[in-house]
Amino acid sequence: MKSFKHISLIAVILLLAFMAQNASAGNLSNKKKNDQQNLVTIKGKVIDAESRAPLVFATVAVKETNVAIITNIDGEFTLKVGDLTTSKSLEVSFLGYKNKTILLSDLKDNGFKNVIALEIAPIPIKEIIVKPLDPVGIVEKAIDNIGKNYESVPNLMTAFYRETIRKNRTYVSIGEAVVEIFKAPYKNDLRFDGARIYKGRKSTNVEKMDTVLFKLQGGPVSVLELDLAKNSESVLTKEAMQNYNYSLTGVVEIDNKPHYVIEFIQKPSVEMPLFMGSLYIEMDSYAISEAEFGFNLSNKEAAQSIFIKKKPLGMKVIPEIATYRTKYREQGGKWHFAYSRAEVKFKVDWKRKLFNTYYTTMSEIAVTDRTDQEVIKFAGKDKIKYNDVFSEKVTSFTDKEFWGDYNVIEPDQSIESAIRRLSRKLKFSDRENNK
Repeated sequence: MKSFKHISLIAVILLLAFMAQNASAGNLSNKKKNDQQNLVTIKGKVIDAESRAPLVFATVAVKETNVAIITNIDGEFTLKVGDLTTSKSLEVSFLGYKNKTILLSDLKDNGFKNVIALEIAPIPIKEIIVKPLDPVGIVEKAIDNIGKNYESVPNLMTAFYRETIRKNRTYVSIGEAVVEIFKAPYKNDLRFDGARIYKGRKSTNVEKMDTVLFKLQGGPVSVLELDLAKNSESVLTKEAMQNYNYSLTGVVEIDNKPHYVIEFIQKPSVEMPLFMGSLYIEMDSYAISEAEFGFNLSNKEAAQSIFIKKKPLGMKVIPEIATYRTKYREQGGKWHFAYSRAEVKFKVDWKRKLFNTYYTTMSEIAVTDRTDQEVIKFAGKDKIKYNDVFSEKVTSFTDKEFWGDYNVIEPDQSIESAIRRLSRKLKFSDRENNK
């Protein structure tokens, strides 16, 4: 079944010996990007106005354009803006908060962080009593409206992709890339999405992980499968709905619009592991603007067969956590894929070893620009395939200006600095959780 082959996402190969990765440059596009003149770089941090806590995965977009980025685990972002004549303001949004619009002229572009505080958006009770409250009916309307709410023409997108592997508490691998995405029309089974690497880099001093090498297959093309509105087989078809129980758990504001929060979980009578989570459905259009979901791992053996492609004899690999997130952005009455993230944690148990080892993989992709003009489908030889290993498709770079004019998710410094920074953040989080 396609949904379990690809959307389960992290197909992992476990090898007996650590292997040196002699990666080639990959299928880098030969297409020349238009030089952006007079770039303005805006650095900022998005926080909760009351608690001052960072808001992770908030959307920061240049109004009236397709340029956008997502905040990182510290709520920080760096946005590079070219044509200031098209738009003069920035819009920041986050689930459950009021949107905030800021003039670009009011933001510092001299390297200092601009702190942007968002206020929580309460939803009056009357909002939920004027609409039908049947969660099954709401999801069915969302399915019926996919063709109307999402693109009917192909789009070419520029996106930033990152994947990391962590052994216990230590980051052992990180790779990043600017990728181009061919996004096929929704409700069209004859044309599929594709991705190709434009620029990429990876860590060069990956420490040896005992006798195990983790490899993540698919890279950017796998994370694209988290677009539930397009890859709907497992959740968003009326046939798939028969496998789930649905409940309406509340209403929340996203982009100044009220949304139903619909939770779903597989029925007890369904034996095959499925998904569970929340759909955020806009009240007026019934568009799904966000989805937070995970894989039901209660049946460990069945889940293992889905996630693990190959492993050595004598090794037991148990999936512990599998969580996913997808976001869309509305422009001109159409909703466009904007962001997806996957995090999967495994427990590795050797028969003759006293202690278990935990590996955590994370993959995320954020669309930073898009166009529906002069879109040409990628040639097959240029596209990333589901059995490709991203770390083998990119080479190592030390150029400090490597990313140039492209928008990327912070941190955008060297790979080694990114690992150190992520590790510090992890240790801080662990201390907070252990209090």
